[in-house]
Amino acid sequence: MQAPSIWQWGQENKVYACMMVFFLSNMIENQCMSTGAFEITLNDVPVWSKLESGHLPSMQQLVQILDNEMKLNVHMESMPHHRS
Repeated sequence: MQAPSIWQWGQENKVYACMMVFFLSNMIENQCMSTGAFEITLNDVPVWSKLESGHLPSMQQLVQILDNEMKLNVHMESMPHHRS
């Protein structure tokens, strides 16, 4: 099976291909961020909303939020279930 022509072009023009991937990914990122929506969910539970908070989390905030949520999930799973 022959490789796709875009792959062959990328192999022959690596610098241009890398630049194109960089600019296209930036364009996609900017388009996604311009909508104002940035939501993070963990196990179908929302843990961050840019629309509610008004800003994006820093990397440290994001790691702390996910760490806290994961610890909470582990704690909740280890608790005995009571039936009424």
